[in-house]
Amino acid sequence: MRFAPTRRYTPDYDATPDTYLSLLDTHGLDGGVLVQPSFLGTDNSYLLEALGKAPHRLWGVAVIDPGTSRDELDRLVRAGVCGIRLNLVGRPVPPLHEAVWQRLGRALAARNLHLEVQARAEQWNELSPWLLRWPGQVVVDHLGLPLDTTLSSPGAKALVSLLTADHVWVKASAPYRSARAAASAMLHHVLDTAGPARTLWGSDWPWTQHEEGRTYADTLSWLMRQLSATEITQVLCANPLRLLTGGRAGDLAAPVGGSVSRRSSRKLRG
Repeated sequence: MRFAPTRRYTPDYDATPDTYLSLLDTHGLDGGVLVQPSFLGTDNSYLLEALGKAPHRLWGVAVIDPGTSRDELDRLVRAGVCGIRLNLVGRPVPPLHEAVWQRLGRALAARNLHLEVQARAEQWNELSPWLLRWPGQVVVDHLGLPLDTTLSSPGAKALVSLLTADHVWVKASAPYRSARAAASAMLHHVLDTAGPARTLWGSDWPWTQHEEGRTYADTLSWLMRQLSATEITQVLCANPLRLLTGGRAGDLAAPVGGSVSRRSSRKLRG
C-alpha cells in the first residue's frame, strides 16, 4: 500500500476484501460499501482493486480532491464508487461555499454520488448551512459523533437540524467513537423526529484504532437492539438500495451496496 504522507496513524495489520466478504456471508448480508480509509489519502487504487474482486456485491466511497475532473469521477463510478468521503476529524472545515466545492457538488449530484461527512462538535456549526444547500445526497457518518446523551454539546443543535433535511442520511455506526451512550441517544432522536427512512447502518469494520474486543456480530446486534423488526428491514435492506440508486432500486441487477439482507434479496432484486 502507498500510505498518505500526512496521516494520523499507520495500520500494523491486514484487513482484506476476502475477509470482509466472508463476514458478509457469515452474517447473511448480500453486499456492502467499502470506505476509503484516511491513511490512504486520495490514492483510491487499493479501494478500486477491492471493488473489482466482487463487483456485484461491493460498492465504494472514495476520497478525492475538490478539483477532480469529471472524467475521473466517471471512472470512479464505472469502478463501483457510489460516494465521496470528507473526513474532517482533526482537520479544518473546507470552504464549501467556494466555487470549486460548488462545482464538485453539482458534479457529484449529476452522477448520484453522495457526500459522506465525518465531523464532530463545533464543526457542524460551520458545515450545516452549506450541507443544507448541498445539491446532492449527504450521509452523516457515525451519527455525527455526538458528545453527550442530552445532545446539547457544541454543534449538536446544528447537527440535529441538519438531520431533518430530506437529502441528508445518517449512518448508525461506531457507537464506541462517540461519548458513552451518546450514539444510541442520537439514533433514537433521529427515529423519533425523522423516522427510519434515511437511516443507514455500517459495521465500521475493521474498527481502526478501536479493534480490541470487537466483533462484527456485536456491531450488528447493537443496531438490532435499537430498532423494531420493521425498522431493521428498512435500514438494512431498503434504505441502502434507495440511496445508491437514487430511489430506483429496480435499476440494480444484483443487491449491492449498503447492508442488504438475504431475507429480502429476492424482493429487492425486483
